[in-house]
Amino acid sequence: CIRADEAYKSIEWPILMLIFGMLAISIAMHNSGLDKLLATQLVALGGGLSPWILLSLVILITSIATEFLSNNAVAVLFTPVVIGIAQQLGVDPRPFVVGVMFAASCSFATPIGYQTNTLVYSAGNYRFSDFARMGVPMNIITWLLMSCLIPLFWPL
Repeated sequence: CIRADEAYKSIEWPILMLIFGMLAISIAMHNSGLDKLLATQLVALGGGLSPWILLSLVILITSIATEFLSNNAVAVLFTPVVIGIAQQLGVDPRPFVVGVMFAASCSFATPIGYQTNTLVYSAGNYRFSDFARMGVPMNIITWLLMSCLIPLFWPL
């Protein structure tokens, strides 16, 4: 068992505040209609692309964004937008949300996107290019796998 004071001391307050801040931004995006506006613009920009292709692009863009922003921030910011995209397309939003959740967790190519990467980067004396060299192929593999497998489990 853990004592209450030990549990309280173990809370990562900066991360918790980041999540709360991103949730507030996400709610503001929804209340202002910005999420729907972005979704409408992105679907129009897609110019009649199939839902499968748009899902693949969402996964790719999310994966790239999470290399430079925290995975929590990317997930919270992108989720309302992809729900709007799915609604615009008239398809189930679950594949898009799952794609964002998985892709936001695939921060392999930089030491920035995930705190563990930052710890390993400094402790192991790695170079930024070491992360890119090993991480970009992993990002490509996970992008392709997610693009193919997510629609099998959550049909579009």
